[in-house]
Amino acid sequence: MGRLFGTDGIRGIVGAELSCELAMKVGKAAAYVLAKHNKNKPNIIIGRDTRISGQMLEAALVAGICSAGADCLLAEVVPTPAISLLAKKYKCDAGIMISASHNPAEFNGIKIFNGEGLKLSDELELEIEDFILNCDKKMPLHSDREPGRNFLCKDAAKDYVDYVCATTKCSDLSGIKVIVDCANGSASATAQSIFKKLNVNADFINNDPNGFNINYECGSTHVDKLASYVKEGKYDVGVAFDGDADRCLAVDETGNLIDGDQLIAIFAKYMQKNECLDGNTVVVTVMSNLGFFHFAKENNINLEVTKVGDRYVLENMLTNGHKIGGEQSGHIIFKDFANTGDGQLTAIQLLDCIKNSGKSFSELASVMNKFPQILVNVKANNEQKEIYLNSTEIEDYIHQKEQLLGENGRILVRCSGTEPIIRVMIEGKNQNLIKEISSEIAEKIVEVVCA
Repeated sequence: MGRLFGTDGIRGIVGAELSCELAMKVGKAAAYVLAKHNKNKPNIIIGRDTRISGQMLEAALVAGICSAGADCLLAEVVPTPAISLLAKKYKCDAGIMISASHNPAEFNGIKIFNGEGLKLSDELELEIEDFILNCDKKMPLHSDREPGRNFLCKDAAKDYVDYVCATTKCSDLSGIKVIVDCANGSASATAQSIFKKLNVNADFINNDPNGFNINYECGSTHVDKLASYVKEGKYDVGVAFDGDADRCLAVDETGNLIDGDQLIAIFAKYMQKNECLDGNTVVVTVMSNLGFFHFAKENNINLEVTKVGDRYVLENMLTNGHKIGGEQSGHIIFKDFANTGDGQLTAIQLLDCIKNSGKSFSELASVMNKFPQILVNVKANNEQKEIYLNSTEIEDYIHQKEQLLGENGRILVRCSGTEPIIRVMIEGKNQNLIKEISSEIAEKIVEVVCA
């Protein structure tokens, strides 16, 4: 990847890593690259989550895009998967989502989709990045095209809601009591309409964004409070989205967290039973819990394993024709319906499974047993990440620890593509042992990269 684009677009603290000037250059560069392959005036749809900086960055992007002679269609506050869907539905040349997903409000980001609603390839991102970094040489101040215009898309949220509701075979999901955590993010604009249209008995929390409270002690990164609400209110299901609603985690009726791996296991088993799991295969990442691999083996389900990032899961699904895949974090892709992870679509598919199975949520989730897992985050800037990646000392140290776990555990250490951290993830049957090893590896990384 390049210096600007991470595993999920451009992301950073607004005013520091992500400025209005950069956003304008991104818009201008994206429009120029599209224009190279398009004889007509390019048309780009733009959405945003609820962060206070969203409108500011939107204005900068629009200025850059229009200065390069392209038009903008403004969807305003919608989920990321809505932009993926609507870019294709409206026959746009690209879609841009302004969001930093699960990050705090001071962050924001820019994700770009192509006209088919797919995240841009690494090659195209690098081409856009080259234009951004060399804009003075490659992009004149004045375009040879007439300036573009921007238009408000009043039906964006409605069209997305209608589509999500149409993905379930069961148009009436009444009889299930649900509590929904919107993370004070994009789902606040659509979730109530979706659940109401399908007759779900739903209550909503963290559904009142003010620009600063997105993801703050709520949503898919903070499910403890949701679990308490589920138990106290005797709900059948609790679902939690992140800031841009492209991921979903859940809580069963007993208050237990059901993560992305467990949700994928439920869906895979359901699809297998209904003979619609093409190739009898599921696509997951290296971060999936060991328990998922055991589940797949026990149920004769084949696995394709990719590196971390829902974009890589989707690439595998598209190449090999698989129907479902995703990540432990709750990015789940139903290829029949979407080209990206979609938290609200995932929630509706879950309710469909529960209603059609006649089982409780906890019964469905019992198909997979999770291995104990420890995740430690080590703060590291890009320079320190580079030191880690080139350190044979750390590599040898990790290998020594792997020998202690044997076949009953594993170690995965990776640099985050969206945050300034190195993640240390360890799984194993012995909780005390993996806790000890995770601390030792984290200390070794700090010792080497900060020396």
